[in-house]
Amino acid sequence: MTAAAALDAGHMARALELARRGLWTADPNPRVGCVLADGARVVGEGWHERAGGPHAEVVALAAAGAAARGATAYVTLEPCCHQGRTPPCADALIAAGVARVVYAMRDPNPRVDGGGAARLAAAGIAVEGGLLEREAEELNPGFISRMTRARPWVTVKLAASLDGGTALPGGESRWITGEAARADVQRLRARSSAVLTGSGTVLADDPRLDVRLPGAARQPLRVVLDSRLRTPPAARILAPPGQALILCAQADPVRAAALRAAGAEVVTVTGAQGGVDLEAALALLASRGVNELLVECGAGLAGALFTAGLVDELLLYLAPTLLGRGSRPLADLEPPASMAGRLEFAIVGREDVGGDLLLRLRPRRGTG
Repeated sequence: MTAAAALDAGHMARALELARRGLWTADPNPRVGCVLADGARVVGEGWHERAGGPHAEVVALAAAGAAARGATAYVTLEPCCHQGRTPPCADALIAAGVARVVYAMRDPNPRVDGGGAARLAAAGIAVEGGLLEREAEELNPGFISRMTRARPWVTVKLAASLDGGTALPGGESRWITGEAARADVQRLRARSSAVLTGSGTVLADDPRLDVRLPGAARQPLRVVLDSRLRTPPAARILAPPGQALILCAQADPVRAAALRAAGAEVVTVTGAQGGVDLEAALALLASRGVNELLVECGAGLAGALFTAGLVDELLLYLAPTLLGRGSRPLADLEPPASMAGRLEFAIVGREDVGGDLLLRLRPRRGTG
C-alpha cells in the first residue's frame, strides 16, 4: 500500500468510527460519518445523528469553515443529490470548494444511486468510491436491505443450552444465559428499528421488549404477530415507552378495539393459509422505515421464518449448560428428506459474552 493509499484508508477508518456514533440514533436514515482533510491534517469531522438533523458532510463542513476549500472529503456513503428533509450534500460540498470526494459505499437509495457522485464529477471534483466499502455496508445492512429488497434486515436472536434447549419441558427459561448476554441484547434492541415477537411468546412470558439502557434516546417499534388477536390488552409489550403494532390475520372488532384502547395499532396482514403473511408483514414494516428488525421469539415463529428463507442473520447465545431430554427446541422445523437438504449457516463472528458464547451466523443461501 502506498503512503497516499494508507492516508486515505486512515481517514476513511476515522469516518466509519464517527458513523458508528449514530448506531442508536440515526434510524431510519443510514449511519454516516465524514472527515475533511488537507493531506494528513484533519480540518473537519461530522456524523449524522438523527433523521431531520444535518447530514455528516454538513456537520464536517461547518467545523472546517474556509479550510474545506481544496480539501478531500472522506464520506462513508455517497453524498446525496436529492432534496429530503435537508438539502443535497453534494451541492454543499460543491459550494464549499472541496477538491476531492472519496466515499465508501454507493447509496442504494434509488433517488441517489450514483447521482451524487455524478453531480460532484460534473462540477469538476475528483470522485472515488469503494474505499472500505464492506465495512460501511456492515454498518448499514438494514438501510441497504430496505432500499434494495423493500424489506428489513431480519436478525433472529435466540439463547440456548449446549444441547439446543431454549426452555425446560414445562416452559421455564429464565435464565439460560447470564447477565452480560442479557445486557448485550439491550444494545441489540437499541440499534434496531423494531423488535418482533409472536403472540405465543407474549402469552407465555409477557415480555416488554423495550430498551432499558441509561439515556436511551429512542425506543424500537414493538411488533407482535398475532393471527387471532390473542394478545391481552394488559400485556407489558403494549405499555409505554414506545409504540406497539399488532399484525393479525383477522381483526375481531371487539378484541381490536380493546387493544387499540390499550395504545396498540392493529393492522390486518392475511396470508394464503389464513395466518399472517410473513413477507407482506416485512414489506409493511419496510414501508414504515424499518431498517433492522430484531426477532425475539419462540420455536414456532423462528421455524416459520427460517422455512420461508426470511432470516438474514442468526445471533445465537450459547450457555455452557445442558437442559436435557424434552427441552424446548431452537426452531420448529420440518426435518429434511436427507442431509443434503439441511439448513446450513456460515459463522461470521464469535465472541465471549460474560460466561456465554455468542455466535453470529448467516444462512448459506440455496440450502434447506
